[in-house]
Amino acid sequence: MTLSSAPETAAVQHELRGGVLVVTIDHAPVNAINAGVRRGLIDAIDAADANASARAVLIVGAGRGFIAGADIREFGKPPVPPSLPDVCNRIEACGKPVIAAIHGAALGGGLEIALASHYRIAVEGAKLGLPEVLLGLLPGAGGTQRSARLIGAQAALSLMLSGRHVGAQEALRLGLVDRVGQSDDVVAEGLAFAHELIATQAAPRRTKNARGLADKDASTAAIAAARAETQKKSRGLLSPLKIVDCVEAALNLPFDEGLRFERERFLECRESPQRAGLVHAFFAEREVQKSPETRDAKPREIRSVGVVGGGTMGAGIAVALLDAGLAVTMIERDDASLERGRAHIENVYDALIGKGRITQEAKARALQRFDGATRYDALADADVVIEAVFEDMAVKKAVFAELDRVCKPGAVLATNTSYLDIDEIAASISRPQDVLGLHFFSPANIMKLLEVVVPARVAADVVATGFELAKKLKKVAVRAGVCDGFIGNRMLAVYRAAADHLMEDGASPYQIDQAVRDFGFPMGPYQVIDLAGGDIGWAARKRRAATRDPNARYVRVGDELCERGWFGQKTGRGFYRYEDGARIGKPDAEVEAIIDAERARAGVTPRTFSDDEIVRRYMAAMINEGANIVHEGVAQRPLDVDATLMHGFGFPRHRGGPMHYADTIGLANVLADIRAFAKEDPLFWRASPLIVDLVERGKNFASLNRTS
Repeated sequence: MTLSSAPETAAVQHELRGGVLVVTIDHAPVNAINAGVRRGLIDAIDAADANASARAVLIVGAGRGFIAGADIREFGKPPVPPSLPDVCNRIEACGKPVIAAIHGAALGGGLEIALASHYRIAVEGAKLGLPEVLLGLLPGAGGTQRSARLIGAQAALSLMLSGRHVGAQEALRLGLVDRVGQSDDVVAEGLAFAHELIATQAAPRRTKNARGLADKDASTAAIAAARAETQKKSRGLLSPLKIVDCVEAALNLPFDEGLRFERERFLECRESPQRAGLVHAFFAEREVQKSPETRDAKPREIRSVGVVGGGTMGAGIAVALLDAGLAVTMIERDDASLERGRAHIENVYDALIGKGRITQEAKARALQRFDGATRYDALADADVVIEAVFEDMAVKKAVFAELDRVCKPGAVLATNTSYLDIDEIAASISRPQDVLGLHFFSPANIMKLLEVVVPARVAADVVATGFELAKKLKKVAVRAGVCDGFIGNRMLAVYRAAADHLMEDGASPYQIDQAVRDFGFPMGPYQVIDLAGGDIGWAARKRRAATRDPNARYVRVGDELCERGWFGQKTGRGFYRYEDGARIGKPDAEVEAIIDAERARAGVTPRTFSDDEIVRRYMAAMINEGANIVHEGVAQRPLDVDATLMHGFGFPRHRGGPMHYADTIGLANVLADIRAFAKEDPLFWRASPLIVDLVERGKNFASLNRTS
C-alpha cells in the first residue's frame, strides 16, 4: 500500500521570505526524523534549486527544538525511502547556500542534517550531539565523515564515542557551528545570517571539503589514541570501534568512498544483537518510569527532604538530594555522629573536586542547602523523609515512631531498607498510607537505580511522589513489590548462590569472576563482594539462617572468610588480597586452601568448568529468579527486571538485561539448561512457572512488556 504525498510531507513546510526559502520541520513533539520529514526535506531543497527567487535556504525546527534524532516509532521496521544519507547528500548538493538554524536539540540524524548544511547557527540553550553509540549504532548518514572533516579527528571521536551533548558555546569553540545568535529567536537569527550570506554572495560551503583532517600526522595520532582507549574501555562492544574505523576512513579515503565505508559499518551495527539489546535498554528505561500510580495520581510537593542517618548511604543520599537543588536536613543521634555525617558529605564533594567534576563554589552552594540536627523535631516541615539507618527492624521501627510523632500530615516517610519488610514498618505507625520504600544503591549519588518499593497500604500519590523524586535526582526508578530483597537484591542472592555452588564444585572464584567479566559485567561476583564488604552479605545470611530450608545447599566459604575478619577491600583481604591499599586485588592462595577444605568437608569432588558453563549457570539462575519475581507480581514486567539489573548490578547494557538476553538465546534453551542442572540439585534449580508457561505457549518475555 502506498501513502499519498500530502500526509507524508505535511511535517515539512517551506515558504519564501525575502529571498530566503524558510524550511520548517514541524513533526511534534521533537521533530523526529521519519519518512515524511525525509521526503519533505528533499522536496524543499528541490524547490529551492528550481526557484530563481530563492537565493538561500534556512532549515529550522518548529516548537522546542531543531531535530531530536530518528523517530523511534520506525525502529525495527523496514526502511522507507528516501534514506537519511540521501537527504543529507541532497542538502549538501544544493546550489544555494543552506543554513541550519539550531535551537533545542540537534541530535543524531538531526545534527547530521545540520552538518550536511553549508552553514550553521545555534542559539543559547541548543544541544548538539551524535549519541548513536548509546544505541549500538554509529552516525550513518555521513556523520562520521563530515564531523571529522569539520572539527578534526580528536574532537569528532570524543563527541561520537561519548554520545555526549554540547551546548551552543562549546559547539562554536569546536567549529560545529559558525556563530551563536544574540537572541533566542532562532528564525530571526537564521534569517539575519542568511541575508548576510546573500549580501556577500557567499557560495555553498560543503562540509565534505572542510579541512579538519589536513594535519595527517595529528589525525593519525588521535585515531590511534582513540582506538587504544576504546579497546580498553569498551571491551566487547561493536559500534565504538566501528566509529574509530569510520574516522580513519575519513582520513584515508575520498569522501564518497568514506560514505560507502560508513554505511557498511552502520548496517553491520544495525543488524547486531548489541544494537537490539541497547534499543531494548533505551525503551525499558522509558517504560519503567510508568506505573499505575503515576498515571492515576499527582505527586505531592517536594521542596525539603530529611535524611535520617549520616553513614555512607545516608551521606550519598544527601548529596544526591543536594545536587538536585533540594534543601536537606540530616538527623543523627549525637553531635559527633552528625559531624561525621557532614564530613562524609564533604568527602564526596572533595573527591568530585579532585576529579575536576565540580568546583569549590559548586560545593559551597550545595552545602548552603544542608542542615543537621540531633533532634527529630527539625524534620517538622520536611516534605519527604528518608530513613537510612542500620539494617535492623527494631532500629527502623524506632526511627519511624519518631517520624510519626514529629512530621507534618502528608509528609512522605520513606525507608532505604535493602531487605526488610516495609509492610511491617508501615503497620507500626499511625499513617501507613504515607510509608514508602526508596531503595538507593551505593554510592547513592552515583548509581542510577532507585527501587520504589510499594507496600500494601500506601497511597497512590505517595508512590507518584517517589517517582517524581527519582526524576528530580535523574535516576531510573523501578516499581517493586515488597519481598525479601525486592527485585535486585532478591535476584542477587540467587545468582550469587549459583556462583558459590560453582566455586564449591570446582571453579575458582577468580575463574568465575573472569568469565562474568568476559560476558560484559564490569566486575565479577567476588570482586563485588569485596568492594561492598563481605560483612554485609554475612549479616543478611545470619538474619535468614532461622528460616533457611535445612535441605537447601549452603556454601560456607564466604562465612569462613568473614569469621577471619576478611571483609574485602576495607580490611585488605577478602576473596582477594589488597596490598598497600590497592583497589584491584590479587588472587589469594589461602582463600583457595579454605575453598579446598570446604569442598572436603562437604564431600564434593571438584571438577572443571568451562567459562561458557559458568556463564550458562550464572545466567540461568538470574533469569529463573527474575521470572519468579515477575510471576509473583513483585516486578510489573520483565523489562523492570532488566532495568534493575542494568542500572543497579552492572548487567551489560548491550545485552539488554537478563530477560531480554533470555529471549535472544531462546527461553526453551534456558528451560533446558535449568532442567539439566536440576538433575544435580532439584531444590535450587526449580524452573519458574512463568518460563514453563511461556515455552509451552511459544511466547517469550517480550510478549509481557506492555508498551504505550
